[in-house]
Amino acid sequence: MKRLRIAIAGLTACSGCQLTLLNCEAELPQLLEKVEFHFFPMACSPAILQGAYDAALVEGCLSMPHEHELLLALRDTCRYLIAVGTCAAWGGVAALKNGEDRELLRQQVYGESRVAGETSAPRPLHAVVKVDAVICGCPPEKGELLTLIAGLLRGALPTPISYPVCTECRMRENLCLLTERSMLCLGPLTLGGCNARCPSLGVPCEGCRGPAAEDNLAEAMEIYLQKGYDSHAVGERLQRFCPGWKP
Repeated sequence: MKRLRIAIAGLTACSGCQLTLLNCEAELPQLLEKVEFHFFPMACSPAILQGAYDAALVEGCLSMPHEHELLLALRDTCRYLIAVGTCAAWGGVAALKNGEDRELLRQQVYGESRVAGETSAPRPLHAVVKVDAVICGCPPEKGELLTLIAGLLRGALPTPISYPVCTECRMRENLCLLTERSMLCLGPLTLGGCNARCPSLGVPCEGCRGPAAEDNLAEAMEIYLQKGYDSHAVGERLQRFCPGWKP
């Protein structure tokens, strides 16, 4: 079987999504037998785009000109472009201040130094190029990334998840943190796929995977209001990872 040729790039982000793949220590030796990570700046050098790629896995959002150029180059040279992580899919925490003055924000962070260079309001990948698939999470689960690569080896893209985290909580027979403990849990609205990792540990869902296609926002808001949370509090929590997500 011909080895899969993959490019992995990081834009404006924390690199946690790429690190999750590198943390698959037990599986990496097998992966390297079937996958050529030709362009992977975080793990390999030199990192130079060259030739065509079967797929590009891109972490992070767009906030700088060179990222825009890299993304366009990846789109031109790869068969599939996959947004990996919540920043790539929705903008993530980097986009929290999108409604504020960029120059003022730069000065607050860097002062008079010009080290930051030219920046723009962070945007998800789909705002600029066609995205063939999305793997959400902050960061994604190891299993999701391994399943993605296994599917690519067979020429297939992952089947999109549509159900919310609440579904996985029910499957694990967890106590509902929202209805039973009155915690501000976003499980009813957040895309599943994490196996209800946080609620299973007694930690309310923060919505890091973005909105679920099958969410019922109106019904969820009624429950939040009954538990003493107003729409502003819910909205702030929703927009922490997905700035365009509003109650």
